[in-house]
Amino acid sequence: MASGLALLRSLLFMAWMALTVVPYALAVLAASLFRRGAPLYWMCVAWLRLVIVGARAICGVHWRVQGLEHVPAAASERAAVILAPKHQSTWETFALPVLMPHPLAYVFKRELLAIPFFGWAMSRLDMVHIDRSRRAEAWARVAEQGARLMSEGVWVIMFPEGTRTPRGRQGSYKSGASRLAVVTGTPIVPIAVTSARCWPRKSFLLRPGTIDVSIGRPIDSTGREPDELMREIEWWIETEMRRLDPEAYPSAASASDAARAS
Repeated sequence: MASGLALLRSLLFMAWMALTVVPYALAVLAASLFRRGAPLYWMCVAWLRLVIVGARAICGVHWRVQGLEHVPAAASERAAVILAPKHQSTWETFALPVLMPHPLAYVFKRELLAIPFFGWAMSRLDMVHIDRSRRAEAWARVAEQGARLMSEGVWVIMFPEGTRTPRGRQGSYKSGASRLAVVTGTPIVPIAVTSARCWPRKSFLLRPGTIDVSIGRPIDSTGREPDELMREIEWWIETEMRRLDPEAYPSAASASDAARAS
């Protein structure tokens, strides 16, 4: 019965996304003929808010955030940061623009632009879409556009693992975000997200529960080597993931039980 109810709720949620994305995307496309920049971005964020609120109302997917004070709070502050989140689910790609007080520019594969309505609207935003098959060209694009966006007060967001990883697993952390941070002298903010607890990768089935988002302190990139900096980012995220979701990491759960017993 419980699994059948979860399936029904998930189908209703997918229908909610499909029904709401069409008018929002058309509105964004129309507005882009006259206005770009922040107003267009916040129009898109309004739809993302509908998505995560819909997931909460329909599927019982709640969230709690800690560490938001570690990023500049006022949209007028132009201090740039690079966000480096754990990537487990589609949820954080929708939620982080809603949770953050500044416009974000994602670095993403350009194939997403072909998704009807969603991708069409995304193509009107000032973000960094790359061809992963051309690594040198992709990095040049990230470095050039990332530096320009951050000089305009936009925060760049890059998933160090590149793709979604299953709950309790650790992907291969790549140094793209740390390279950009070092080249531009920008702090990098690690973020742990337990989204696979409720919305596993490659699944449309959402489970009720609470997703934890933990935002770390900005890590200075001055005088650092990209690989060494990314190892620090990786250590913080993976350590925090085991604290937030110990049942997903058997060794972390055993250590926690042993600590309580002592």
